Amino acid sequence: MRTELLVNATPPETRVALLEDERVVEVLHERRSRLGLVGNVYLGRVHRVLPGMQAAFVSIGLDRDAFLYVEDIAPLPAEVDFGETAGEDASASPQCDDRPRIDDLLKEGQEIVVQVTKDSIGGKGPRITAGISLPGRALVYLPGTREFGVSRRITDETERERLRGILEGLGGEGGFIARTAALGMPEEAFRAEARYLTELAGKIARRRASASAPALLHRELELALRIARDLAGENCAVIRVDDEGTRDRLRDLLDAVSPALSSRLELYDRREPIFERYGVEAEIENALRSRVGLPSGGSIVIHQTEALVAIDVNTGRFVGKDALEETVFAVNLEAAPEVARQIRLRDLGGLIVVDFIDMEEAEHRARLFARFEDDLAKDRSRTRVLQISEFGLIELTRQRSRGNIERVLTRPCPWCAGSGRVKTDLTVALDLRRALRSRAAVLSAGETVRVRTRPEVARLLLEEEPAILAEIEESLDVRVELSPDEAVNGFEVLSD
Repeated sequence: MRTELLVNATPPETRVALLEDERVVEVLHERRSRLGLVGNVYLGRVHRVLPGMQAAFVSIGLDRDAFLYVEDIAPLPAEVDFGETAGEDASASPQCDDRPRIDDLLKEGQEIVVQVTKDSIGGKGPRITAGISLPGRALVYLPGTREFGVSRRITDETERERLRGILEGLGGEGGFIARTAALGMPEEAFRAEARYLTELAGKIARRRASASAPALLHRELELALRIARDLAGENCAVIRVDDEGTRDRLRDLLDAVSPALSSRLELYDRREPIFERYGVEAEIENALRSRVGLPSGGSIVIHQTEALVAIDVNTGRFVGKDALEETVFAVNLEAAPEVARQIRLRDLGGLIVVDFIDMEEAEHRARLFARFEDDLAKDRSRTRVLQISEFGLIELTRQRSRGNIERVLTRPCPWCAGSGRVKTDLTVALDLRRALRSRAAVLSAGETVRVRTRPEVARLLLEEEPAILAEIEESLDVRVELSPDEAVNGFEVLSD
C-alpha cells in the first residue's frame, strides 16, 4: 500500500493529511489557540482524591484539573502484550484485586510527574497517567520500569524474538517497546535512538528537580513532526510540505531518525493550495456532513451522540439485479471499507454501532464481518470489534486521544439551541483565507475585496487574529474590507 503525507502549514493552523493509494484516510488539525496536550509531561499537584471512584484530580496548570485513575498509577503487570504506546496498554491492562487503593498512593497536595494520554473533550479535563512513555520512531522508552515489549502489528515470531533480545540488551534504567517501524532495523539504529530517548528522560528529570508544581516539563513535538515520526514508514512515497520553515524542521528530524525518508521530503510551491490539489478540502467538507454516498447509489448515515456513534447503511437508489439477499450483500460489501475509512477520517471514538442492512444467510454475515475486520486493521488506533449480530449490527470501540474533526472545526449551533453544529469563527476565517487564495489569479494588485461575514468572524479577524488578515492582504496585494452581517452564517465575497 502506497502512502503519502501532505502538510499544510499556514499559521495559526497546521493540517496533515494521510493518503493511502491516493485516497484521504486521515486529516489532523493543530491550532495555536488549541494545541494538543497528548504526550506532554507535567509536574502536577494532587488537588482532590476520590476513594469512591478510585481516581484523583490533579492540577497541571490548565483551566480544568486532569483526571488520574488508580490503574494509571500502579505498576503494569509483569506480562503485557505491548502495542504502539505504553498508554494504550496501560488502559487495557487487567484489573487486579490486590491493586493498591488510590488513597494509599496519593494524598492531597502531593506532587507527581504525569503525562497526558487524552485531551480535554467536551466538559472533561484531560486524562493523565503516571506511567511516562517517550516515543521515538522505532522505540518507546519507559523510564522507571524494566518492561520490554514488541508492537502487536509485528506478527512474525522470529522477528519478535530478535527485537526482544535487542531491547533487553540496550541497558539503562528504563524499559523499551519496539514500534512497528522497528521491523527489520539493525541493532545499531536502536542504540542510537535509545541514547536520544534516555537523554530526553534525563532532561525531564533535571527540570523536575528544579520545578514547582504545576509545571510543564516536556512538550510533545508539533503536529507535522509528530506525524512524520509516527506515520512515515518505508511505504511512504513522499512527504509534501507547503511551508519552507516546516520543511526544514522536518528534514532535521528525518535526518536524525530516518535518513532514508529525508530524500522523500518535497516542498510544494504551486499556486493551487496543496489540500485542494489533492482533494483533501473536499474530503474535510464531506466529513462534516452526516450522509456519505456510495458509488452504487447506496449511502451511509453517521450520527454522533453523547453515548455512542451510530452508523447506518442504506440501499438508497441501488435496487440490484437479482434477489434481495444478493442486493443487500453487495451494498454491505461496498459500504464496509467506506465505513472504516470514515471512522478514521472523522476520528470517531468510543462506542460505535454500525447497522449494516440485515442479511439472512450466515455465510454472507461471516464474509462481511471478515471484510470489515480487514479494513479496520489498517487503522493505527486501537479497535475492539464484536461479532456481527443476526440483525446486521456490529459493535466496536475505538481509542481516541484527541477531539474528532467535527469537534475541532465546529461548535454547537447558537440558533437551534445546540441540536446542530456550525463552523467555529476561526474555521470560517481560515476558510475565507483559502477561498481568497484560490481567487488569486483573478484578483488585481491594489484591488479592494469586500467580504460579508458574521460579526464574530469579523471581530476575530480584526482583534484576535489580525495576522490572518494582514497575511491575506500582503500575499495577494489586495485590501480586504469586512462587512459584519448577522444574516450571514459563514462569509460571502462580494467582489472579484
